[in-house]
Amino acid sequence: MAHAVKELFPDAKLAIGPAIDEGFYYDFDIDRAFTPEDLSSIEKKMSEVIKQDNPFVRKIVSKENAIELFKKKGEDYKVELLEEITDEEVSLYEEGGFVDLCRGPHIGSTGQVSAFKLLSIAGAYWRGNEKNKMLQRIYGTAFTEEKDLKKYLDYLEEVKKRDHRRLGKELDLFSIGEEIGAGLIIWHPNGALIRRVIEDFWLNEHYKAGYKILYTPHIAKLNLWQKSGHLDFYRENMYSPMEIEGIDYELRPMNCPFHIHVYKTSLRSYKNLPIRYAELGTVYRYERSGVLHGLLRVRGFTQDDAHIFCREDQIEDEILRVLDFTLFILRIFGFEHYDVYLSTRPEKYVGSLENWERSTNALKRALELKGLSYEIDIGEGVFYGPKIDIKVKDSLNRPWQCSTIQVDFNNPERFDMTYKGSDGKEHRPIMIHRALMGSLERFFGILIEHYAGAFPLWLAPVQVEVLTIAERHADYAIALSEKLRSEGIRTELNIDNEKIGYKIRSATVRKVPFLIITGDKEVSEKKVTVRKRSGENIGPFTIDEFIETIKNKISNKSLKI
Repeated sequence: MAHAVKELFPDAKLAIGPAIDEGFYYDFDIDRAFTPEDLSSIEKKMSEVIKQDNPFVRKIVSKENAIELFKKKGEDYKVELLEEITDEEVSLYEEGGFVDLCRGPHIGSTGQVSAFKLLSIAGAYWRGNEKNKMLQRIYGTAFTEEKDLKKYLDYLEEVKKRDHRRLGKELDLFSIGEEIGAGLIIWHPNGALIRRVIEDFWLNEHYKAGYKILYTPHIAKLNLWQKSGHLDFYRENMYSPMEIEGIDYELRPMNCPFHIHVYKTSLRSYKNLPIRYAELGTVYRYERSGVLHGLLRVRGFTQDDAHIFCREDQIEDEILRVLDFTLFILRIFGFEHYDVYLSTRPEKYVGSLENWERSTNALKRALELKGLSYEIDIGEGVFYGPKIDIKVKDSLNRPWQCSTIQVDFNNPERFDMTYKGSDGKEHRPIMIHRALMGSLERFFGILIEHYAGAFPLWLAPVQVEVLTIAERHADYAIALSEKLRSEGIRTELNIDNEKIGYKIRSATVRKVPFLIITGDKEVSEKKVTVRKRSGENIGPFTIDEFIETIKNKISNKSLKI
């Protein structure tokens, strides 16, 4: 692809072009924007290079000679990369007169490329730094056979159909307004209703699991975040402080210090532990504009956050409880498949190595006791402790980071947290941070794509829509809808003077799970004919029979309509 671009656009400068999980990309510095028509031209030129069957020739040259070569070619980005390489020699690859800097290895020749497609164009800052120049990135993919390429392109089409941003607009779930600010979510009535259902379920299950619910402020004095360590280790993701009466305050990036404060408002005994605090706490993080993505990457989001304060001898049991709770919650929402990672000490960290080893071993033992297979994610722990991350697999088998469990010996020391032990002496509690769904915004975006907007009955914003065939059926339809609403079933009524086919299509597009169609027969028999959103007709039922059926499905959190 880089060869083709240089043939068509000789002034384009080459940056980097790695292979990635879904294919490859290459970044170019060019004085005009690439267009979809350009991609077609580049693909055509790529086919010509493939037909030439040019062999890939590897050359080992000194770094100095490579720098001189790319300086002559005006490839400034290659020169910058070379100047940072510490090796005395580097490898170049050449085919058909085109030369590039690359470690390799490569296939034998260009003719071995059989099935490829250029997919999209995007902006990308050089080296991911927004202070650098914006380059143009071309994404593509390649397969050994056309049938595999077609299968992948079909998959991409399905991904587009499920895009939560498109469905969010079509189903009137949420919006993001430029006049409000990038990365800030406005929940519309349908989306807000689903969120409320999720929150109510979350609260009820937390009460059952022995958690106490908190509400805490959205801002705090800046020195609180200094004490917690966030200012030292997380500053780039925090907003600028605001001055109030001569004191600097900060939008909260985390909820932890507030929960610690609640713990410290009373003297604690070993008999009180464990203490489990939970909060649906909204936090604010400075995400660069280039990475914002609908609900999946935002600047203000609500965590289903909790902090457990326990004795050291309770760590293992508490982690096991959290693992059980996490997997229960994920299954309720339809996520049966997931990958588990144990993330270890990062390069920048706080606390003693001894505490890091103890907490890492506690997480490891819990995973092994649960019989969960896991991978070690080296260096990906948070600055205050190691963690377990659970990535759910959606209906397209895509992984999504949701749940996390983190052991923290550090904050109890920083905040001088204590409890009185059975020996009458003061001891330091252990702190476990955990989120089951993670961010509600992100989790909701994942749910939209997982279900392609066709939510399970218990989550659907409208569970039943009552439709009339003719105006004379309106009174019966109104009585049905009132009866359903009185039973707590989310119901809408459509008695407009429109054809029934149009009404059915409208409700189906909005992915309403059940449609009750009322006509002469239904009115005379005092029954209901029910149509599923799949198009299947069921019934007839008496209204009481239908209400019992639907309420059972709702209370059981049934995933199937």
